Amino acid sequence: MAPSSLIALLVLLLILAAVVFKVVYWPQIRLNRIHRKKFADSWLEIIQRRLPFYAKLPTNLQLQLQNFIKVFLNDKKFVGCAGLEIDDEIRVTVAAQACLLLLNRRSNQYGKLQSILVYPSTFVATRQVRDDLGLVSTKHTAMLGESWSQGKVVLAWDNVESGVCNLYDGQNVVLHEFAHQLDSESGATNGAPLLRTRGAYKSWAQVFSQEFEELQQQVSRGQPSLIDHYGATNPAEFFAVATETFFECPQQMRRNHSELYQELASFYRVDPSSWLE
Repeated sequence: MAPSSLIALLVLLLILAAVVFKVVYWPQIRLNRIHRKKFADSWLEIIQRRLPFYAKLPTNLQLQLQNFIKVFLNDKKFVGCAGLEIDDEIRVTVAAQACLLLLNRRSNQYGKLQSILVYPSTFVATRQVRDDLGLVSTKHTAMLGESWSQGKVVLAWDNVESGVCNLYDGQNVVLHEFAHQLDSESGATNGAPLLRTRGAYKSWAQVFSQEFEELQQQVSRGQPSLIDHYGATNPAEFFAVATETFFECPQQMRRNHSELYQELASFYRVDPSSWLE
């Protein structure tokens, strides 16, 4: 073999080895490095203050949550909007709640998500709306949170704070918007996230369809419900609102919507009713 051909072959093998290392080995090496870093005492103080049930979590879930938070804060960019300055209080409070949804689950750690935009309070979203005649107009809507498929989550900090001030009212904008992120991992935000088995989708569709229809009927009759009426908007919003209820009002959901609770417990692989007793 000519020297030039041998050099070319060696270069090709080195490139191949580098690609294999980056794809196969580096992600786990990188995660191990992040996990080995000490969890800051100041972060732990924020979690204990913001999530009072943290102390009731089994030790393995506490360690999982800490590791997820470390990776989340390492990978995701926080952007303060409308003059808000981002600090650890904001970063850790948001990350801790977002990472609750990842416990015991195989996840790509919100792989599509790149940044979290945080406003001081309610922000205005601008949308182009097409009416029945095809005419397009601009609509301005006040928002508390928003999940984008382009790798962004937008939050209003005052609403994030009110969500963690009362962890038992079924209202939590962080859980809501990050449930949308999980939902979108399937390729469409439609209330049917990635499930473990093909057979799981049949049970999921049956239970969620029935519960969604019941909520719509309650809304149309003006009846109160444990699950927020906003969940009747569409299946994607129903999944996000049901997630809020599952983590914040688990005993009531298990008692009044047992099949829905079991589907969510199977998906999230946790039983929050034991945390909030």
